[in-house]
Amino acid sequence: MNNVIHSKLDSLASRLVESNDSREEDEEDDDAIFAELEAEIENDTDAAVRDRGLEQLRLEMQRAKEMRENSHGRYMEITNEKEAIRISANEPHCVIHFYHSNFRRCEIMDKHLAKLAPKYYATRFIRVFVENVPWLVEKLAIKVLPCLMCFIDGVSKDRLIGFEELGNNDAFETAALELRLANSGVLQKARNAYESGVTYNVSSTSNTRKLRRGGQTDQDDDEFDL
Repeated sequence: MNNVIHSKLDSLASRLVESNDSREEDEEDDDAIFAELEAEIENDTDAAVRDRGLEQLRLEMQRAKEMRENSHGRYMEITNEKEAIRISANEPHCVIHFYHSNFRRCEIMDKHLAKLAPKYYATRFIRVFVENVPWLVEKLAIKVLPCLMCFIDGVSKDRLIGFEELGNNDAFETAALELRLANSGVLQKARNAYESGVTYNVSSTSNTRKLRRGGQTDQDDDEFDL
């Protein structure tokens, strides 16, 4: 299959998620995208390539629709702890931002994650308010905010705590966060959603449930008890 078709398949899911005004409009957009790509594939002179391309296109369309129905491509808040646990356990790739509304750096992190969610359609991006998920906070030994937990196939593979790995600067670029998450293997675009990436195992021996805002100095830290 030529590079043009590959490129279109790679961007298919993200194009599908761009229009969310109504279900009827979504279906019309889906049909238009499918017809456009189907026509390009059918123009290939190699019958085997056409067959493989059409089958891959149908599978990609089905998977993209399923992911959109499960809120892929959007950065959203989950308020129910059981739902957050279900998502982390069932999604092949998932990033969870543990935040508190009083922490300014959590708001900064939100802005960057909102940009990454549509780009990495096969990764589920969610945020959870720490006071709503006390069991998860204790289980994952989360004590510094903001904290990003990276899950791959239901297993916690990596975590990003505060901004220290992002230059400890509130003005860091989204690309810096993108690179850091890519190194964990959790960022996945649509067509290679089930390919494995580099992961890092993270363990913690802390059982404290006190959370504080990440910062380089004591003056930057805010603490509270759940």
